[in-house]
Amino acid sequence: MTGFATLNGENGVFNWTWDLRSVNAKGLDIRQRVPDWIEGLEAAVRVELNKVLSRGSVSLALKIQKKEEQGALALNRTQLSNVLQALHEAETVAAEQGVNLAASRSVDILNVRGVLETASDGGDQKALLAVLLKQVPVLLNRFQEMRQTEGKALHTVLSEQLTQVETLTADATIVAERRQVETAKKLHTNLKRVMENADGVDSERVAQELAIIAVKADVTEELDRLRAHVEAARDFLKKGSPVGRKLDFLMQEFNREANTLCSKAQLIDLTRIGLDLKSVIDQMREQIQNVE
Repeated sequence: MTGFATLNGENGVFNWTWDLRSVNAKGLDIRQRVPDWIEGLEAAVRVELNKVLSRGSVSLALKIQKKEEQGALALNRTQLSNVLQALHEAETVAAEQGVNLAASRSVDILNVRGVLETASDGGDQKALLAVLLKQVPVLLNRFQEMRQTEGKALHTVLSEQLTQVETLTADATIVAERRQVETAKKLHTNLKRVMENADGVDSERVAQELAIIAVKADVTEELDRLRAHVEAARDFLKKGSPVGRKLDFLMQEFNREANTLCSKAQLIDLTRIGLDLKSVIDQMREQIQNVE
């Protein structure tokens, strides 16, 4: 989701700069700072942004200013009247209090803000709007190009992390199979000892309890689901954006299986693999926050 792009433009009367950037977010949050005197600009730009974006905190700013050399100076008669009225009142109050004010100069009055304005009408607003909107796709293309470059790098990182999960799952399968054989031997030995030293014990009941213990310790389903999650994640990466929310959910499933694996481990080697899985999955979750 991270991206940045700028674009400059001018139409002979105005010059401007677009600034578009985004950072990670769970949903799509678009914030615009564009001149409100250009009617219809904000709404039209939002439509264009929604066409290509589905996730991220997006900030778009347009700074536009009139060229200094454009137009002759024009007198704002309303503002001049207000200034002269205020000046007259100030002189009257000063005279009542016996204060003599220096004579006002015309240049001082003309320098009051708003008395003189640039005579240029700024051109046709609709024409300006059309020029600005024509630039929006260009800006978005630059923005998307940067995001695609980052996306390719992120794709490589996530693919490597999925390979790590796959390798650790394969290692866990080997350890779990070895543990299963060892556990069966221990259960058989313990069962034999119990039966030899206990009179009146229901052998079927004992066998049922041991079977329940064996089922609770079995991690076959967790390992199968981890392999399935790896394949699903790879399919999502092949499809391309927008898959960020789906990958977010899938990471929760990855983490759930890794937690269950650790809780069922009962063997230091399997616990170690489970912890390594959790570490890689946490790294993946952080990276996926930047996937649209």
